[in-house]
Amino acid sequence: MIREKIEDLRRRLEYHNHRYYVENSPEISDFEFDAMMRELQELEAAHPQFADPDSPTQRVGSDLTCEFRTVRHRYPMRSLGNTYSLDELHEFIQRIEREVGTTDYACELKFDGTAISLTYEHGRLLRAVTRGDGEQGDDVTANVRTVRSVPLVLRDGDWPDYFEIRGEILMPYASFDRLNAEREAAGEPLLANPRNAAAGTLKQQSSAVVARRGLDCVLYQLSGDDLPFASHSESLAKAREWGFKVSDKMRICHTIAEIDAFIEHWDTARRELPFPTDGVVVKVDDFALRRRLGYTAKAPKWAVAYKFKAEQALTRLESISFQVGRTGAVTPVANLAPVLLAGTTVRRATLHNAEQMALLDIRPGDMVYVEKGGEIIPKITGVELSERPADSRPFRYIDRCPECGTPLVRYEGEAKHYCPNQSGCTPQIVGRIVHFIRRKAMDIASLGEETVELLYANGLVRDIADLYDLRTEQLSPLPRLGEKSAENIIRSIRESTRVPFHRVLFGLGIRFVGETTAKYLAEHFRSLEAVMQASREELVEADEVGEKIADAILDYFADPRNLRILERLREAGLQFRAAERERSSERLAGLSFVISGKFTDHSRDELKELIERHGGKNLAAVSGNTDYLVAGDNMGPAKLKKAEKLGIRIISEQEFIDLIGDASPQSDSAPAPAPDHTPAAPQQPSPRQGELF
Repeated sequence: MIREKIEDLRRRLEYHNHRYYVENSPEISDFEFDAMMRELQELEAAHPQFADPDSPTQRVGSDLTCEFRTVRHRYPMRSLGNTYSLDELHEFIQRIEREVGTTDYACELKFDGTAISLTYEHGRLLRAVTRGDGEQGDDVTANVRTVRSVPLVLRDGDWPDYFEIRGEILMPYASFDRLNAEREAAGEPLLANPRNAAAGTLKQQSSAVVARRGLDCVLYQLSGDDLPFASHSESLAKAREWGFKVSDKMRICHTIAEIDAFIEHWDTARRELPFPTDGVVVKVDDFALRRRLGYTAKAPKWAVAYKFKAEQALTRLESISFQVGRTGAVTPVANLAPVLLAGTTVRRATLHNAEQMALLDIRPGDMVYVEKGGEIIPKITGVELSERPADSRPFRYIDRCPECGTPLVRYEGEAKHYCPNQSGCTPQIVGRIVHFIRRKAMDIASLGEETVELLYANGLVRDIADLYDLRTEQLSPLPRLGEKSAENIIRSIRESTRVPFHRVLFGLGIRFVGETTAKYLAEHFRSLEAVMQASREELVEADEVGEKIADAILDYFADPRNLRILERLREAGLQFRAAERERSSERLAGLSFVISGKFTDHSRDELKELIERHGGKNLAAVSGNTDYLVAGDNMGPAKLKKAEKLGIRIISEQEFIDLIGDASPQSDSAPAPAPDHTPAAPQQPSPRQGELF
């Protein structure tokens, strides 16, 4: 009796959920829906033996944090070719019809969200995976289960036992505006646009947070083995019957004129939609013709995306302010009279640098054209000179730092102006500390930008090393903290001493050394001491390190203030050396190697890893202590000449592999990937399989 009651409530709730979120046609009030949900929650709590992960009560998510494992796509998620020109679109249609004859085209809105692939097995949601690099993506199933327009269990019907359906996770404008209003009230930075907000929300580690943010999902492509459909439009009609939210805006067009009319209509009508869209996708409808047309290396030949021209608005430039970043870069910002653009209210736009401002001849009080288009940050593209006041005067770019008054400098080859006062300019100091605590750097989770500003304002921190001298009793009396928060901050700071070396290197904030470059440097040199002692020539030998980055590294370590900070960080226990690699053998024990040049089967860093995993030692430069020079193509002539002079044995990549013996280069150069139980991707689409992109 109880079980039947629970199952009946689940069925009714899913029905009304579908009516509300998918069909936009509710049959009961929110109050009635909530009362039904509370009744089900109470019954499930009282009878846990009837728990079901697909119950409507589970859509609220969990506060437990999760990691996203990487999953290989069964079918690659290809991208689409883009065009902004109707002439190019017409050429695309004519090219298709020359090859396969006259045909029908499915025209759909191009949703501006984040791509998702949903896998269903036995009629239940099995897995949700992001696009990633097209070959593999992140498993975000726990988060997607909270999106109410995604069916957890399909309606009774003739769905295949196993299939995939792909679409877009969106953040509707209403959800975006509500979220930004909450962030503004909390003093948090506003999100740039709904697309980025959707992508960021989908990667939240707490599914409970995702559930509260009001995401939506529209599906547009079905795939699987032996799908019984002859056309794309037929497959989507069936997907709608199974309970998926499929856009009702799709139209079948028979001619170029009909396609043009569809585009013209939605170029204007899209402004009335509750979610962002940035174009129209034109696809051959017939699956058999799609298979004849095939693919290029990156995209299908049977589909193209026509992108709408960037949306533009005219508004007044009220003032120009300047921001100083952690590197001292000064960025001019336009403060605008609020204007609605691409679904969001724009109040600020970047002006990039002095050259760009001079090119536009932009002045406070001007009426300016603002574009958003594919840009994350709105930009000013022009001035309406007919509305410029008669007494307007050219704008003079600042020559002193707006924060500390230091004369600005402009480095050779740089478009921006910089404040050189690294040790006395507040935004630079605070910015470096905020960068240091980031998740991808030291990951000091209990600290945030506001707390860092609070600590700086109270004289508790002046550089990143000061963080490790903080004590609970210093923090607990500060506004908005208290003893519990203070204890959490101190604990997070202590835990950060276990962060691996490459993230410490990134956290130092060396100019031009981003996350990837820091990884390459750590892999190449293995310790901070080796990086500090490296010459310019040795630095550029590391992957991704050019002369510009090498010079920035040398400048950083030449500054005595930075050296004092590093010494304090060393005393605090931070990781200044890469973890020792697991030994595979002792075949190279007692031997020292120098790697130089480019190689066929391995990168330099992979060869260095092989040396260390087999007991050898890597040297940065040729010397009398070098046993072997492993020489690749285009190696430096000075290094080769010195090796020959010292009588050092010079060997090729293959001769080096022979030294290791029968060890497999593949197994030695990288650990085996974790097993993935996703079915292997077929080499070619089966005859009845719907194509994906």
